Amino acid sequence: MVDSAKIYRMDNFRFTREQLAEAIVELVRVNDLRSCYVRPIALRGYGEMGVNGTKNPIDIYLACWEWGKYLGEEALAEGVDVCVSSWNRMAPNTLPALSKAGANYMNSQLIKMEAVANGYTEGIALDVSGYVSEGSGENIFVVRDGKIITPPLGTSVLPGITRDTVLTLAADLGIPISEQMIPRELLYIADEVFFSGTAAEITPIRSIDRITIGKGRRGPITEKLQQEFFAIVNGAKADRYGWLTPVEVRQPVAG
Repeated sequence: MVDSAKIYRMDNFRFTREQLAEAIVELVRVNDLRSCYVRPIALRGYGEMGVNGTKNPIDIYLACWEWGKYLGEEALAEGVDVCVSSWNRMAPNTLPALSKAGANYMNSQLIKMEAVANGYTEGIALDVSGYVSEGSGENIFVVRDGKIITPPLGTSVLPGITRDTVLTLAADLGIPISEQMIPRELLYIADEVFFSGTAAEITPIRSIDRITIGKGRRGPITEKLQQEFFAIVNGAKADRYGWLTPVEVRQPVAG
């Protein structure tokens, strides 16, 4: 993953990565959540006013909560209806798209709100050159002729954890996959298109700009990846990649 703190010169943390990881595990444990979304946030705290934040302390907040299927309960099988947004992703050398920074999500909000206002579940953003970038909060994959294509990082893409997961699973399942520029029109003639993300997991897209994708529901390659993904994260299959972190459930002591 990209070191966002280094990009934004926020490397004066009071805690190590290991300490933060331990705190996240403890947060999940004390809240007794079987399934939850974890949101760690690092921000510049109180200090000098102005835009030079190098003398401001770094404050850390950790939150977790139960969160259902981000794009809808039926979305995993039936897919979602999306549109290509009129809002582009950030241009290179404006804001660093590789960084998971809160400022970038103002761009995401515009994409999402426009899509919802026009009757869609989600929006797809193009980069400033007109090539496919990503959804408002998801990476995107296109399936055509049995091969998977996903936009390269140079198209203002966030290098998501679940994106890397899909790349790994596809390679191990013998599904050809490549990172290459995707013109907008390829979306409309794809056999399958799907999103990936921490909240979206692996969600198929059934239509784009009211053009039906494939058969208008989850395709076979998307389903195969879903099955492997959920089998590992839910513990039905061995975690052969070392992705999972156990959370100890402490039993109460009998009085």
